[in-house]
Amino acid sequence: MAKLTTSAAEMVAKARARIKEIETPDLIAKVDDPGVVIVDIRDVRERQRTGSIPGSVHAPRGMIEFWVDPESPYFKDVFGQDKTYVFHCASGWRSALTVATLQDMGFDAAHLREGFSTWEAQGGPVEKHS
Repeated sequence: MAKLTTSAAEMVAKARARIKEIETPDLIAKVDDPGVVIVDIRDVRERQRTGSIPGSVHAPRGMIEFWVDPESPYFKDVFGQDKTYVFHCASGWRSALTVATLQDMGFDAAHLREGFSTWEAQGGPVEKHS
């Protein structure tokens, strides 16, 4: 087995050092703000199991670079608006890496530092899926 030169944790730490992070209570306060788009990059099974933030956009992590690129055949109009974008996953690791990549593309976004894992416990609204 090849030895890794950088761990996933190191990659997340490097990403977090250069991106915007939002604390859970701050995003809870903006959940109804029409100028904020909350983007959930978790797997669909995670959303079904634990619910989601009401009004959030589901964008699978594997497609996000293509969905935000206006020149891509997979571009989604939701990412072409003049709004504030906040991405989240379960714990903040995947969303940190995603936002760092999007920042490299020139797409301005932030991420929910603790992810969805503490959202409900801190009073965030949750939409349950059946």
